[in-house]
Amino acid sequence: MTDKPAVLFVCVHNAGRSQMAAGYLSALAGDRVDVFSAGSEPKNEINPVAIEAMAEEGIDIAGNVPKILTVDAVKQADVVITMGCGDACPIFPGKRYEDWQLDDPAGQGIESVRPIRDDIKGRIEQLLTEILPAESRGM
Repeated sequence: MTDKPAVLFVCVHNAGRSQMAAGYLSALAGDRVDVFSAGSEPKNEINPVAIEAMAEEGIDIAGNVPKILTVDAVKQADVVITMGCGDACPIFPGKRYEDWQLDDPAGQGIESVRPIRDDIKGRIEQLLTEILPAESRGM
């Protein structure tokens, strides 16, 4: 892993889970981590309930746009975290891969999306302890 790790979050539509995860990592890590997200079949816009749930946390993902997953995106990442995209994500040697089993927020109301958001936040906090040295986390 380089001095500044790159993390790619991948889900099918790149409209909910991966966008929330990228939003949290960007907010918590700042410029210490390069953050990317993509989808194997991206939607046209971010899930409005995901936007609302993140806004409750003070994180604005409203201006984000779902992006198609590319081989180059995976190549530039040190860590690739998939969220229900199955075999759509290419595998390259030397990368760290994780698959996070998370409910899909698509079509769900805010009461159902909040626990997904909170689960993602906890996973992001754990990920930060693993990919950043203690001194850069303020420890």
